[in-house]
Amino acid sequence: MPAITVDNVLVLPRVADPGPAAEERSVVSVTTAPSGFEGEGFPVRRAFAGVDLKHLDPFIHMDQMGEVEYAPGEPKGTPWHPHRGFETVTYLLDGTFRHQDSNGGGGLITNGDTQWMTAGSGLLHIEAPPEELVASGGLFHGFQLWVNLPRSLKMADPRYQDIRAGQVSLLTSPDGGSLIRVIAGDLDGEASAETPGVQSVGHPGPGVTHTPISLIHATLEPGAQLRLPWPEDFNALVYTLAGSGFVGAKKQPVRLGQLAVFGAGGALTIEAAPRQESRSPKLDVLILGGRPIREPIAAYGPFVMNTKAELMQAFEDFQAGRLGSIPAGHGPGL
Repeated sequence: MPAITVDNVLVLPRVADPGPAAEERSVVSVTTAPSGFEGEGFPVRRAFAGVDLKHLDPFIHMDQMGEVEYAPGEPKGTPWHPHRGFETVTYLLDGTFRHQDSNGGGGLITNGDTQWMTAGSGLLHIEAPPEELVASGGLFHGFQLWVNLPRSLKMADPRYQDIRAGQVSLLTSPDGGSLIRVIAGDLDGEASAETPGVQSVGHPGPGVTHTPISLIHATLEPGAQLRLPWPEDFNALVYTLAGSGFVGAKKQPVRLGQLAVFGAGGALTIEAAPRQESRSPKLDVLILGGRPIREPIAAYGPFVMNTKAELMQAFEDFQAGRLGSIPAGHGPGL
């Protein structure tokens, strides 16, 4: 799991300890992601399965893709398909993936890169391994997150962000036991007394978000503890990508494929188990949270809207070709 790393984390800026005055977030639930298949048949873990949407808002869906070692000819992707009403965030830890959409966005992402697609009013897109990876096979591991858009932005113009691994903000914990990669959001920003709800700049990630969220990938050395300041108006979720450890002040155990949902508070704690398996020598987690939108959701397949009528309109617009067309020379199977 290379993503992006550094030889010496002690040279990195350190995130501030929230201090004893910050209310520790308790763990509301820990759920285990069931396994399934997506697109043309690549294996996924459904990270949010069984979790009430009120605890996830503004997030809708998240898949851990792999980790899988493909033989030559085995790598798979997804065919052309539509989206409307939300954003997809694809973060790749191992392997290579190609994205293309009908709005002109796209590119190749590899270890530690992120592609951030705002579907907004609607488009078509495809995600697939490049031909050379299909021919050679190899390791593939990443995740895709769906971020909801508020009613006022459901029909925003589509947008694509290509975030390279070297652009993320790199930090460490006060004890130097964790490597923290900030993909989006502002970690360690402080609330303004003059302007309630506004955060001063701490350590912002490069992702530009329509909905206020934070998205972080942290790697903890065995036995290390990471206690992060967290905006009180955000929810908080921790998903274990690899390894094992504990979450919350009561040290609830977590392992690969499990999602911890936190309650209210201004700080959250993650700790790596002192002993890890040889195949996963460290604890890797995704830490995410956002300001809940608290609007009705009507979702089906590739569309996330507010009402059933809007959902039906999305299907009608797709069938009528109003969500874009596949670029010439890139047919349904390409």
